[in-house]
Amino acid sequence: MIHFVGAGSGAADLITVRGKKYLEEADVIIYAGSLVNPALLDDAKGGCRIYNSAKMTLEEVLEVMFQAEKEGKMTVRLHTGDPCLYGAIREQMDVLDERGIAYDYCPGVSSFSGAASALNLEYTLPGVSQSVVITRMAGRTPVPEKESIESFAAHHATMVVFLSAGMLDELSGRLIAGGYAPDTPAAIVYKATWEDEKSFVCTVETLAQTAKENNITKTALMIIGDVVAHHSYERSKLYDPGFTTEFRKGSDIVE
Repeated sequence: MIHFVGAGSGAADLITVRGKKYLEEADVIIYAGSLVNPALLDDAKGGCRIYNSAKMTLEEVLEVMFQAEKEGKMTVRLHTGDPCLYGAIREQMDVLDERGIAYDYCPGVSSFSGAASALNLEYTLPGVSQSVVITRMAGRTPVPEKESIESFAAHHATMVVFLSAGMLDELSGRLIAGGYAPDTPAAIVYKATWEDEKSFVCTVETLAQTAKENNITKTALMIIGDVVAHHSYERSKLYDPGFTTEFRKGSDIVE
């Protein structure tokens, strides 16, 4: 059996209870060494074989899985954050499906959630933004043309931009070209939930300057939108005394 496990956004205690249990039981662990907190490997049992996938190809990762299956071993494939985002898990699962090898997927805390916690931020403020766009700039890995930064910016929704800390001049220009005002609130969160986490509130126009002043070149998320500044918002209807729900009858009297 192979368990794909989300390691969480950085802090070792943000892995799920289920994910921790799998790590403790694993005979083989293949972890994304460039981003996963190595402290998580302290949960591995004696004799567990541990592989750093940062130094491996897809074929090499799969070969370790195949060998473990032949030996009747349990494998944990430990990905950073929640592997459904930029985790490259589908290409592994497809091969396992072809081989008839059983697997499952244990979700984790994504770094975009960790970044919100760094700023005590709610991405979906009523009357401000009810949508979150998670995207990235095109680098060596392309992005489909229909998913350009400009097209997303036109909606003025909250945006969380992954894997783009080294391209902030271009990001700012494209956000502004798409419709964001230069003074739209923005933030950079470096290594969300790690011990050396840093966060900086700025504007769309000053993203690159802020990163340069604070020596941020990688391992950071950018958050764009009025929610960053805790913009004036509407009260939640769910907890409004006058709002009737399945569990509570609303009152006409509002204190």
